[in-house]
Amino acid sequence: MGCCRSSLRRARGPHAAADKPPRQHHRAPPPAGAANRTRPPFSLNAHQAGPPSSRAAGAAGAGDAPPFAEFSLAELRAATDGFAPDNIVSESGEKAPNLVYRGKLKGGPAGAPPRAIAVKKFAKLAWPDPKQFAEEARGVGALRHRRMANLIGYCCDGDERLLVAEFMPNDTLAKHLFHWENQTIEWAMRLRVAYYISQALEYCSTKGRPLYHDLNAYRVLFDENGDPRLSCFGLMKNSRDGKSYSTNLAYTPPEYLRNGRVTPESVIFSFGTVLLDLLSGKRIPPSHALDIMRGRNIQSVMDSHLEGNYSTEVATTLVNLASQCLQYEPRDRPDIKKLVSILEPLQTKLEVASYVMLGIPKPVEEPHAPPTPQHPLSPMGEACSRMDLTAIHHILYTTHYRDDEGTNELSFQEWTQQMRDMLDARKRGDFAFKDKDFKAAIDCYTQFVDVGTMVSPTVFARRSLCYLMCDQPDAALRDAMQAQIVYPDWPTAFYMQAVALSKLNMQSDAVDMLNEASQLEEKRQKSTKGS
Repeated sequence: MGCCRSSLRRARGPHAAADKPPRQHHRAPPPAGAANRTRPPFSLNAHQAGPPSSRAAGAAGAGDAPPFAEFSLAELRAATDGFAPDNIVSESGEKAPNLVYRGKLKGGPAGAPPRAIAVKKFAKLAWPDPKQFAEEARGVGALRHRRMANLIGYCCDGDERLLVAEFMPNDTLAKHLFHWENQTIEWAMRLRVAYYISQALEYCSTKGRPLYHDLNAYRVLFDENGDPRLSCFGLMKNSRDGKSYSTNLAYTPPEYLRNGRVTPESVIFSFGTVLLDLLSGKRIPPSHALDIMRGRNIQSVMDSHLEGNYSTEVATTLVNLASQCLQYEPRDRPDIKKLVSILEPLQTKLEVASYVMLGIPKPVEEPHAPPTPQHPLSPMGEACSRMDLTAIHHILYTTHYRDDEGTNELSFQEWTQQMRDMLDARKRGDFAFKDKDFKAAIDCYTQFVDVGTMVSPTVFARRSLCYLMCDQPDAALRDAMQAQIVYPDWPTAFYMQAVALSKLNMQSDAVDMLNEASQLEEKRQKSTKGS
């Protein structure tokens, strides 16, 4: 796997090797899709991310979350200025049974700014058994996903019980939906919220934690980039034997009212209430909303502040989905995988950053942008360094397929039998790529790749960008690595890996890739001048 060395060679978590192996360059294996091809024996699928080792964390896109740790009460008291009332961020303020504080945790790497944290302080005797509390916290702390505000630690000190999570600075969905000041959330952003939260819930379910307690608009938080994330606090009850729902009974799953138990189907019901919030922009009791939906009066459900700026077809799909989630009988509700599969194709404005749609200022410091590499960069390198996907698209389109020369050797028989259909699929992919219809481009390029008669590094690079535009950096990284396998010394393959790694928050690896790409470009330029 020498061709993939920078992407996977380093582990930074507790199981990291003490010494890095020397860098070696091996002959690349045959490209995927050709005879006797092999695919890289690893997966970077976000939904397969494991416990918080560095690779799993990076794969899930949460590589910036520190390892799970136990904190002292003194550390958390200092971080929150003595649990000062001014630092309370709970939706009910000081009236909440379990208070959440913002804080700043010091003691990181030299020169690093303090880490912003959220600290949940449980009521006295909520969890009398410290061992049980610690075990529950460690279970939640093992999860790492880019759609979650991840749990990074806990504290058991005397009868004090506290959880520590990543801090999300841009308020809750409830604030942006129900108490907005300058602008309401636009339709495309509401669809993004629904999809991202469904992804988070699906990830938790695949990791054996399908129960989420009291899912509502206050549990959806917005990070520094305006991306919605699911609060990790809902993965633990407010007390060992306490209630799982603290909201109005009108929004509580009916089976919970009957038996006091939370099931995966209860979570789906609560997700339906969040869908209802996104559709209406206000809190409507599910029973009342179902009456409106049965009358097929969709306009009565929709938020008037959207002023009709939404697709009626998509809105109908979302209303029907909310109605399914809110069914009285748990067995009549869809499962989380179905929710994800329905919400994914509804996404629009994939190239627009969340902070733009949310109407918040652009982050002062782009957290995904890697540091400046050591060598001068070409226009492609500059675009990748600043994460400018639009510029990368323009360069890949205008470069066409000139870098594919010499990467294919086809027999006459192969040419006559399959080339026409394969090139037609690529041509349709090129048209979709030009028109920025990235989902269609992915489908067409996949048809081209799956035929397997011809391999094209440019197709892999273009599909990699399409995946980035569709917010699938794990798939983008795989394609960029496949481009490198096909053409081992192609700078563009390394540049695309750098962008995908940055999106996955694997910054050090991204810088390595940028440096390698710039070195290859420099070597190519010298070779061209020499000839």
